[in-house]
Amino acid sequence: MTQKHLLTDIFKWIFICVLIGFFSGSASAFFLVSLEFVTQFRIQHDWIIWFLPIGGLLVGFSYYHWGESVVKGNNLLLEEYENPKKVIPFKMAPLVLSGTLLTHLFGGSAGREGTAVQMGGAIADQFTKYFNLDNSERKILIILGISAGFASVFGTPLTGAIFALEVLYFSKINFKSIILSFLVAYVAFFTVELWDVKHTHYSIPVVPALSTGSLFYTMIVGLLSGLAALLFARSTHFWSSLFSKNIKYAPLRPFVGGIILAIAFAGFGLTKFSGLGVPAIVDSFSNANPWYDFLLKILFTGFTLGAGFKGGEVTPLFFVGAALGSALSLIIPMPIAFLSGLGFVAVFSGATHTPVACTIMGMELFGIQPGIFIAIACTIAYFSSGSVGIYKSQIVKGVKYKLYQKLQRKELKNL
Repeated sequence: MTQKHLLTDIFKWIFICVLIGFFSGSASAFFLVSLEFVTQFRIQHDWIIWFLPIGGLLVGFSYYHWGESVVKGNNLLLEEYENPKKVIPFKMAPLVLSGTLLTHLFGGSAGREGTAVQMGGAIADQFTKYFNLDNSERKILIILGISAGFASVFGTPLTGAIFALEVLYFSKINFKSIILSFLVAYVAFFTVELWDVKHTHYSIPVVPALSTGSLFYTMIVGLLSGLAALLFARSTHFWSSLFSKNIKYAPLRPFVGGIILAIAFAGFGLTKFSGLGVPAIVDSFSNANPWYDFLLKILFTGFTLGAGFKGGEVTPLFFVGAALGSALSLIIPMPIAFLSGLGFVAVFSGATHTPVACTIMGMELFGIQPGIFIAIACTIAYFSSGSVGIYKSQIVKGVKYKLYQKLQRKELKNL
């Protein structure tokens, strides 16, 4: 490549990053404002939860009639990266946006990362046509879309950039993608800042001293977080399979699921587990949770997403981790906010197979001081969470993959 062509290529990709970052960041800003509006409306009019089946029917109908090609969500992005076939339809963005807002308006237990990532991916892939990019360049676009969506929705640009690379790590990442992933993450992050949209802030005011005891307890939290992540992933896949097998007409799945969820939330006073659950997450950092709270969030989120409602898994994973860490403060002699913070990122690490990104997220959210503890908890959670995460299409290889292969072979020999 000549110097002229190199410069042209550099400016082309910088321009693409700025465009993707701005449009994805703006989409996330609009989404966050809209999500806050529907959440507050639901909180102020809690009777609306009884209409969750109607919301489910609307979500189901929209995807059944217009979204069959994008119903795989995040898994479609991972599949298109691994084996590029055709440009992701732009309709993925408005469909997942409206589906998620309906889910949260009526009280479904879901997150927001999946929505932002899918909007980012759909927006980014449209530049394939405008810049006449080939399949290898399309792969870069998908990374940029994931990075921009994640960074903008959580306000964590370093994590967004690394998450996009790490979640696709075993599908081969080139050096150009690494540089551009960081660039687009910061453009998307500052775009949300430009729109003056605020993110939730968490803190760990007291970090224990580094000692044998504190490291031991950190490993325990990491192990339990990994098992919680495994349960979360298996629960989501179980409910999805159960609904698919027993209700053939797709729009009826979230309708039936909505009936059961509405009875549970409104009828039994379990609205704490509806929606994102951010107030409950914040509360976990100062007040000990009952031991079963994290299990109920796993149950309701897996059921909500498995039934066909839309949203993400990451914020519910934060809920699960923070609630687990908070409950452990009753038996582990360490600060409650510290334990909640460890669980917050460690469960996420185990469920997505992204220990590096989650370690970085922990330091972006809580500061550098607890970094060593966060890294240990995230790594142990990663290794103890099994070989299947929340993304079925994610390729998992490396040391963890080989370890589980050996365990499976031993099990077969013992049969």
